[in-house]
Amino acid sequence: MEHPENDKAYKGLKVNDGVESLGTVNPYLSTMRRKRPAQLSVNDYVEGILRGDVTVLSRAVTLVESLLPEHQAIAQEVVEKCLPYSGNSVRIGITGVPGAGKSTSIDAFGVHLLGEYGGKLAVLAVDPSSERSKGSILGDKTRMERLSLHPSAFIRPSASAGSLGGVARKTRETIVLCEAAGYDKIFVETVGVGQSETAVYSMVDFFLLIQIAGAGDELQGIKRGIMEMADGIVINKADGDNVDAARRAAVHYRNALQLFPMPASGLRPQVLTYSGFFDIGIKEVWDMIMGYLDNVKANGCFMERRNGQLKYWMYETIEESLRNRFYNAPGMEDLLLRYEQLVYAGKMTSFAAAGAVLDCYDKKSV
Repeated sequence: MEHPENDKAYKGLKVNDGVESLGTVNPYLSTMRRKRPAQLSVNDYVEGILRGDVTVLSRAVTLVESLLPEHQAIAQEVVEKCLPYSGNSVRIGITGVPGAGKSTSIDAFGVHLLGEYGGKLAVLAVDPSSERSKGSILGDKTRMERLSLHPSAFIRPSASAGSLGGVARKTRETIVLCEAAGYDKIFVETVGVGQSETAVYSMVDFFLLIQIAGAGDELQGIKRGIMEMADGIVINKADGDNVDAARRAAVHYRNALQLFPMPASGLRPQVLTYSGFFDIGIKEVWDMIMGYLDNVKANGCFMERRNGQLKYWMYETIEESLRNRFYNAPGMEDLLLRYEQLVYAGKMTSFAAAGAVLDCYDKKSV
């Protein structure tokens, strides 16, 4: 390239051509690419999980979460072979309204638990997916700074992807894999909205409800629902100027709990205050949880609850399988479309159309 500035008229000024620009593609990229890891066999997965290999465990959880039929087939075999080595952990469900500080509290609880009792901790966090883009940021680890670096902690965020039932079943299977890998403490964090609490309650030994003062939830305590499922209630952010407000909220919740019948465990939920950010009252919260577990193990409610959960998930699996068989039956898509048009045209009610479709399915005439 010629530069007019180098003309003699511009004495004393010289412009060099400079360095030729390189291409945007790294010429060494082909040699730097990581090779895709080879697919492991079922026995490789099981052996890796049993020896506590975090990489193998992560790959097994990915298989469980996969929607590909071939991955699902391998995952089910792995889960079945790991099942005899499961069931030896303490499973804690943690829920609360958005902004209550669930992830920050899990970080504080986990560090205290590992320091006080040792062992290994697995945190299974369900991250809500966007209803529009179906994406999730999976950013729970950013609020679990200490646990993320702890060698005895395993944090696995999962996207709900709009399918709560599917995620609940996969979380249940992931618990089996984590227990087989030697994790004797399992935290399951819910998205905090909808029916996720019911699903998580059906897979844990203790269900902890995190609340905050001043959110207008104190008076909602008289309503049936999440309060009835809670085995313990804790008021977070009880620090600084918010201490008195947190204590007042605790009194409101204790009064509300008096309106509920006694739980099957025979233990009325306790209400405590703490600060997850400043690590205030963490020990008291865990003393409450451990005391509860000791009592239910002594009176037999611990195993009764776990047996009830096994029954619950058997029927849930049956319902999910029937639903999949129905919608995947040959000709079902066209049949549903035909009856949809009849409903749109006002020639048949929704209920009559549903009955007709089911009759066709029962007669296998689709």
